[in-house]
Amino acid sequence: MKIFVVAGEKSGDKQGALLIRELLERRPDLEIEGLGGRQMHEAAPAVEDWADAAGVIGLVDVLRHIRFFARRLREMTERIAAAQPECLILIDYPGFNQRLAERVRRVSPNTRIAYFIAPMVWAWHRGRIPKLARVLDLMMCTFPFEKPLFETAGLRTEFVGHPLVEDILARRNPDVREKNLIGLFPGSRRREIERHFPVFLDVVKMARLMHPEWRFMTSASTERLAETMRRMADEAGVPQEAVNITPGLYHDLMDRADAALVTSGTATLEAALHELPFALVYRVAPLTYMVGRLLVDINWIGMVNILQNRTVTTELIQGDFNAENCVEELESLMNPAERAQVLAGMRESVARLGHGGAAAKAAEAVLSLF
Repeated sequence: MKIFVVAGEKSGDKQGALLIRELLERRPDLEIEGLGGRQMHEAAPAVEDWADAAGVIGLVDVLRHIRFFARRLREMTERIAAAQPECLILIDYPGFNQRLAERVRRVSPNTRIAYFIAPMVWAWHRGRIPKLARVLDLMMCTFPFEKPLFETAGLRTEFVGHPLVEDILARRNPDVREKNLIGLFPGSRRREIERHFPVFLDVVKMARLMHPEWRFMTSASTERLAETMRRMADEAGVPQEAVNITPGLYHDLMDRADAALVTSGTATLEAALHELPFALVYRVAPLTYMVGRLLVDINWIGMVNILQNRTVTTELIQGDFNAENCVEELESLMNPAERAQVLAGMRESVARLGHGGAAAKAAEAVLSLF
């Protein structure tokens, strides 16, 4: 049996690798190829590592790379048309993968198409749900409220739980929390860091005057990005001793920090699973934000809040994301009563995410198609 797997970002690459290993454990004879990242390539050498090129964010960045994505979409469609695989597994990355699914349904009608980590069409464009139901054979969702949305449209749907649950619980160290240590999480990509880290540096400068007892630490995903952040700190006049910039301590910092500022995305769920009180921050290009406001159909962008349908963690977006508001939120998170309330809400949210084993459940669901 031949299976194509396509992911386009580092988070999808990690989950894709876990899924590939679960599939091969059950069916060692599977031939697996496609597009992914380093981890998927290690799990299945025929999977090409394209994650660095594919990992752009925001409407403006996508438009800059539109020819690249159009070419890769055409190439992958042609490969699948020639191979006629039994199954195509799409992992997150909706802008590319939804278009690929539509093309594969035309050129390889016998190929079963499964989607792991359901696209958030419920937030952006619910009208796409019936279209997905016509194209896909299986949807594997990671949030419980997604299952009835897709099933109502006639699409076979399995709630497999969120992959982060067992990942974080396996690595958590709940006994190392350090009082007055503030974690700064600007994102893992250069563009995210360029948009968020300057504000974080303003927070550090303000807090040094208002709260000299606070200590700041941030973890870069690579040494190169750490050097970029150190250079930004120097240019902003923030001394090295004011903010510890160290690569590779991401989850360790989530365990140790007393409170945090976390960029919107997977990191907010990770912080909740680490039981780290945080405020969500987010800033994108103005055009991307304007278009997003026209399309988005939800009251919050943080999944902790969406799962509860109320504000559990404060969201500081675009103009609201400034040093004054960030310091105010950190002060609130240091208050015992408010801190306890935020932690209780986060625990209620993550309790809805399942109890682990998402990749194993996803592998069983895919193989059940045959």
